[in-house]
Amino acid sequence: MTDADADEILDDLFSVIKQRKADLPEDSYTASLFTHEKGENAVLEKLGEETTELVLAAKDDDHEEIAHESADIVYHLLVLLAMKDMELEDLRDELAERR
Repeated sequence: MTDADADEILDDLFSVIKQRKADLPEDSYTASLFTHEKGENAVLEKLGEETTELVLAAKDDDHEEIAHESADIVYHLLVLLAMKDMELEDLRDELAERR
């Protein structure tokens, strides 16, 4: 996978997340995070949960589970960015500054 492919995957995922936020389809897990009674706390709790699971997977040196939990963290982070009306470019800019 090239860097361009990875960027496209993130861009596509973020577009779907923003679309779910706008449309709020009833059968969408993503949409449910935007309408959850706990508000943003639901996403924040998921980020905490997934981070704990990632740490445990790393401790067990379980590469498959590390990849799985990392993907969960990235997904929920993108939901949080959309919830805060931020763009993926905000994250990219911050990461670029840290190079």
